[in-house]
Amino acid sequence: MASFNVNAARAQRLEALGHAWTFQIDDDTFELPTELTRQTARALRELDDNDVDGLLALLLGEQQFARLGRHDVTMQDIAAILEAYGKETGLGLGEG
Repeated sequence: MASFNVNAARAQRLEALGHAWTFQIDDDTFELPTELTRQTARALRELDDNDVDGLLALLLGEQQFARLGRHDVTMQDIAAILEAYGKETGLGLGEG
């Protein structure tokens, strides 16, 4: 029986998706990871289900989250971003 090579599988996923998924607001571009580490997944589980800022801060990082705060972003905008992100990466976030 052939063994499963995790590194090769990860390389294939990253080749298909890239290391980051991007979205734009006005003239500003933001990046979200296409893969989540176990540590990030654990931190996500510890967030309250309604902690949208916590979710975005965790995924975007401090600098990008601060830039995002300078835009007039609605909850509907965030929902659309997370839906598109989930469809493209297979990561379901912010789903209730």
